[in-house]
Amino acid sequence: MPAVMSPTMNTTRCPIRDNVSTYRSQVAPFFDFDRADFRFNSEWLAHCHLPRLLAVLATVPASAVLQRDDFRARLASGHGLTLSELVYSVVMALDSVEIAADIELGGADQLLNMQMCRRVMETSGQPPEIIVATELIEGTDGTGAKMSKSKGNFVGLAFPPKDVFGQLMSAPDRLMPGFLRTLTELLDPEIALLATMHPMQVKALLAADVTATLHGLDTALASRAGFLAQFSRRRLSDTPDLPVIAAADGVTVGEAIVTIAPTVTSLNQVRRVAAGGGLRLIRESADAVSTTPLSAADVSRPLAAITDPRVGGRTFLKCGRVVIELR
Repeated sequence: MPAVMSPTMNTTRCPIRDNVSTYRSQVAPFFDFDRADFRFNSEWLAHCHLPRLLAVLATVPASAVLQRDDFRARLASGHGLTLSELVYSVVMALDSVEIAADIELGGADQLLNMQMCRRVMETSGQPPEIIVATELIEGTDGTGAKMSKSKGNFVGLAFPPKDVFGQLMSAPDRLMPGFLRTLTELLDPEIALLATMHPMQVKALLAADVTATLHGLDTALASRAGFLAQFSRRRLSDTPDLPVIAAADGVTVGEAIVTIAPTVTSLNQVRRVAAGGGLRLIRESADAVSTTPLSAADVSRPLAAITDPRVGGRTFLKCGRVVIELR
């Protein structure tokens, strides 16, 4: 089998080469790039002339493209499809033909596209590749949507250890069996046994396993200790290594959180947390702890407007599980 990256992986489909390095750094713990050729499909697609594309399209019946449920649903509801959408899977198949792929890996949502790759490879006189379709991972917010950076319901492979641990601990209990199957090497009987444990213990095991995979065992243990300090004790002052931001003029509450926390990707996400009662200003002194709820309107206020330097002790901004110290 040639040591070539699967054409289904996002690394080969990124149109801007500068962005590919971020994908490479994220999957580096799981993939040995020194033993593989790293290819860009622009090498062949940029030089694919119309006669060749038409020749390939002539071998593909329209019914094969229209098997997708979402295509059929859109047509049934009176919405149209663009020709680029119909042709996409065929163009994707040219990647498999070009590198003579043996195996292609992809999410279950790409199954029909990968089947098109097999079809086009056969019509091109090549043995069809084996396809491996993996289960999609549900997002950590528990809404049923797949894990996605744009939705902010994801665990980034490049997240700092404490954020990997904390984001998994924030996931609903019902997601644990699926997460254990897709994110760990535990077998089904072992996962069934874990179902008898307290959900928080199961989440802590999952979070430690994933953090250890990405950052090492010692770092995972330190992240677990930091999490317990932050969320199992009454005082945030006991938490080590909290991010700190100066309450300078012009920096708003929302901007501070989005800048500091990789798990919070937009101001709208901060406003949703605030609307649910999860955005708070916490002041701790030697003998007292006070908490002030912040509203969605407070997200646009400058940090300097919500802090009072005359108050002693330490001040924290808490957005869900994200905690920032203000100074």
